[in-house]
Amino acid sequence: MTMHNPDHCLFAVPKKGRLHEKVTAMLKGAGVEYHREPRLDIALCKDLDMTMVFLPASDISKYVGEGNVDIGVTGIDIVEEQGVEVERVMDLGFGKCRLCVQAPVASKITDVTTLAGKRIVTSFPSLTKKFFDPLDKEKGVTTNIQFVSGSVEAACGLGLADAVVDLVETGTTMKAAGLEVVGTVLETESVLITNPNSKHKDVVDLLKHRIEGYITSKKFVMISYNCSKEILDAVTKITPGKRSPTITQLTDGGHAVSSLVKKGDVVRVMDDLFKAGAQDILVFELSNSRM
Repeated sequence: MTMHNPDHCLFAVPKKGRLHEKVTAMLKGAGVEYHREPRLDIALCKDLDMTMVFLPASDISKYVGEGNVDIGVTGIDIVEEQGVEVERVMDLGFGKCRLCVQAPVASKITDVTTLAGKRIVTSFPSLTKKFFDPLDKEKGVTTNIQFVSGSVEAACGLGLADAVVDLVETGTTMKAAGLEVVGTVLETESVLITNPNSKHKDVVDLLKHRIEGYITSKKFVMISYNCSKEILDAVTKITPGKRSPTITQLTDGGHAVSSLVKKGDVVRVMDDLFKAGAQDILVFELSNSRM
């Protein structure tokens, strides 16, 4: 049986779903190793004074805010909805979506303000109230906001609401329910958060650097090539790198250059280097980094 060491930093991770898969892949890439026994929601890290705790994503910001755990991963939408006091360590670049006001396509609503005073069903009552309060004040009405825990998109079809406020990622579920976006409440993504009073700032900082290094390695590749002295200035303008390229003089008077390039740009950059006269152009995948 896995026991928690009271001196360890507690790290809350979503226990299931797509967010769980994204987070565990990120931690593996960042060198955070642990073994989770089947049916257990706790695991000890191998090389860090840290214990992993697997919790529902909707509970993580509350546990972090109350100091029950030191650090966690959840969505900005959940942090804002619960109104907890946490420190936003870094954005993680995945789980991106929008919290939107959605109305039936058949209603042909083009101005979200016309929904003030109407019936709204949502799993985010606090954020929804915050969005509609200024509209209510302007129109002298009160929007009727009802909470449901799931299947929000069905509320309009069942006659329970005039509109809903729900998360939109691809829009497939929304369109299937005959809804369309008429307003955006919040842009959200997954974030790394910590309790402001955590006693494990050293572990939090180390974890941040590891994750930053992994995220950078997924965004960039290393490109390497040789060139003559005459075209050095021209080719290094094509590959300026994150800070600057690394240049080494060769015995034949030429230069070897290496530089970081965004993955999405690498094919174009290779073409531009070849046209400029660079030779021996190679691209290397990165597994991790520290910047």
